[in-house]
Amino acid sequence: MIKLKIKSGDTVKVIAGDHKGTTGTVTRVYKEKNKAIVEGVNMVSKHTKPSAKNPQGGIVKKEAPIHISNLSKVEGTAKPAAAKGAKKETKKAK
Repeated sequence: MIKLKIKSGDTVKVIAGDHKGTTGTVTRVYKEKNKAIVEGVNMVSKHTKPSAKNPQGGIVKKEAPIHISNLSKVEGTAKPAAAKGAKKETKKAK
């Protein structure tokens, strides 16, 4: 099992997919599936049948899990973590 760097309660930014650029708080992490549920991201419509709990039934909006590789941890108010190993090109004086 891989150690995940994202835990519930962390603020993350979506870096890939339909919700790219959106930030939110992680509410739950599924380690075995490498997925997380982020508040307000990846909303899906779930059709519910009428039941004793919900006699009306209907369509309910809820968050679906998103893959960990599509998330980047946000440190406070700073920018999201940049790609490691990236170097700036500078001209050297000869």
